[in-house]
Parts: sequence; C-alpha cells; structure tokens
Amino acid sequence: MFTLLAILHVLVALILIGAVLLQSGGKSDIAAAFGGSATQTAFGGRGPVSFLHKVTTAAAIIFMCTSLILSVYYTRRSGPSTVFDKAQPVQTQPAEPAQQPPAQSQPARPQGQSQQQPQK
Repeated sequence: MFTLLAILHVLVALILIGAVLLQSGGKSDIAAAFGGSATQTAFGGRGPVSFLHKVTTAAAIIFMCTSLILSVYYTRRSGPSTVFDKAQPVQTQPAEPAQQPPAQSQPARPQGQSQQQPQK
C-alpha cells in the first residue's frame, strides 16, 4: 500500500510540474498584484478556464492528499521515527582500577647507608 501511494505521489508530482511549466504566463507581474493593471486582477482574468488549468488544479489536490496520507501512514508504521529513538542506550561500566607496578624485589635502604660496604 505504501509503495503504491509513493509511486502515485511521484507520478502526480511529475504531472503537476509538467502542467505548471506548460501554462503561459498571464502577464501578472508585480504591478498587477497592486492594482496597476486595469485589465488584469491579482488572480488573472475571469475568462473560461482552460483544460490545462483544470489538470493543474486536480493534480495539486491529488498531490496534497497523497502527501497527507503518506505522512500519516508513515508516522503510524511500527518502529522508531527519529534517529534518537533508534539509538540504543549505552551501558557504561565503572572503570577498572589502574594496575599497580609490581613491588621491588630488593628491600628499600635507609637514606644514611650507601650501597658500597666500607673498606677495611
């Protein structure tokens, strides 16, 4: 179902792009939006609606509906929805104590004694 809706969504998007690119501009520049043109209104003249305009409107409505359905369907699917939800909690263990160097095999000498025996 999800795959079918996704394919339909992409096809409708391509149809919408093509229909918008094929339409001719209605000379609705910035001046027409602010009342600078007496023959054109902000939304174009109220003449007969062309077939291309109807196709564009229908494709836009279908595109919005499939976008909404796909987003609702995707959020209701099982599983985490964000990267943070997918992350596994890290199990931390206390660090092991540092190893002590092995004790010296020779006993420590008092500071007053030298290593050499006095000669006789």
